[in-house]
Amino acid sequence: MDNNVANEKKAYIEKHFDKYIELFQTQNTSWNQIPSHYFTDYNVKRGLRNADGTGVLAGLTAIGEVHGYVMDEGNKAPVEGKLRYRGIDVEDIVAHCRAEKRFGFEETAFLLLFGFLPSRELLEEFTTVLAYKRNLPDEFTEDMIFKAPSKNIMNKLARCVLALYSYDENPDDISLHNLLDQSLNLIARFPILVANAYSCKKHYFDGDSLVLHNPNPSLSVAENFLYMIRPDNQFTPLEAEILDLSMILQAEHGGGNNSAFAVHVLSSTGTDTYSAISASVGSLKGPKHGGANDKMLSQMAEIKENVTDWTDEGEVLEYLKKIIRKEAGDGKGLIYGMGHAVYTISDPREVILKERAEYLASITGHEKEFKLHDLVERLAPIAFKEVKGIEKPMCANVDFYSGFVYQMMNIPQELYTPIFAMSRIVGWCAHRIEEVITGKKIIRPAYKSMVKRQNYTPIDERITPQI
Repeated sequence: MDNNVANEKKAYIEKHFDKYIELFQTQNTSWNQIPSHYFTDYNVKRGLRNADGTGVLAGLTAIGEVHGYVMDEGNKAPVEGKLRYRGIDVEDIVAHCRAEKRFGFEETAFLLLFGFLPSRELLEEFTTVLAYKRNLPDEFTEDMIFKAPSKNIMNKLARCVLALYSYDENPDDISLHNLLDQSLNLIARFPILVANAYSCKKHYFDGDSLVLHNPNPSLSVAENFLYMIRPDNQFTPLEAEILDLSMILQAEHGGGNNSAFAVHVLSSTGTDTYSAISASVGSLKGPKHGGANDKMLSQMAEIKENVTDWTDEGEVLEYLKKIIRKEAGDGKGLIYGMGHAVYTISDPREVILKERAEYLASITGHEKEFKLHDLVERLAPIAFKEVKGIEKPMCANVDFYSGFVYQMMNIPQELYTPIFAMSRIVGWCAHRIEEVITGKKIIRPAYKSMVKRQNYTPIDERITPQI
């Protein structure tokens, strides 16, 4: 296209688009800004939450259990948080794997998919199957990653998942056999997709040399990921152990978390696996969901820069209050990594990861940073109480320490949420299979229209609004 013509088109579009924005903001604003009292008047469950903060019961699951409160005579009573996979406490899974000095993510994946703990023989077979399924289709990296690089790894991951549809001989088959095969392929390939997308991003946008490593079938999922993202393939046993731990803790979190619910919603339509899983990736990318670990670390960097004495509780508290008042931070009034929809007194994932974070900090020279994290964790509920008048239990969630742990392991920040996705793909696949087998009904909640009815106006009788 001629440059003059292209510039004329661009100028025309920009001129009229500005007008569209003004029209949107000035005309019929009530259609786009529904007064908040209507949600109360019509008993709308905003965020699918009841007035007391409990979740609206939208389904049943036999996969994961998230326990953070009990109902005592109709009132929500806080309790220590518990997370169970297929009825088994995740703390027990972690404890046994650590005691036996072995990786646990593969065992966790088997448990979530099949509903029981594998024997040693079954686990070895399953681990080998995942290792053999890691390789991507021929030319996939060249055609689907290199030819359309992305600055955001989560965006590229979602596109890669959709692209895998074209490489599947029977992508729309929702039989159990095919669902399980697709699930194992995705679980095995997610770390490879992330590693290759990251290498591509570093080359095309950061100016680094392009370094790609083929997956090593002799390594665990955690080891293999570190092997692939490091130019020299080097990692320590402790790094692999902690990454494996993080992946165990993030593998599943009940059917009500936003990304798992997304996979239930899409799967209820009968759509293909790749469409359902790519939607979950998009959900997890959000800063109120999986993207919180990235936001938390950026917020901590701001606190470090603006608080002169990291040990001064008064100074730290005042800065947290500024964040809540939207005078600092990203203007959202949130302290990322604090609070949870279900957990009240504690998030068991955070409790486990915090212990390893403290140990890792002690051997990497980050004790000062760990103490600041601990201080923010203790002071955040006080800050919310003093600014918002909110007096209720508020615990740190898993995102509060996951990003810090990855930072100490020298894992780039743009990989934090993709690592979450590499872990949660197991839960997503388990929930998809559950929905297809047991759901049997399309998920379709109700929305009440708030627009006044009006007559159609013939085009020659319409007047362009004044801006």
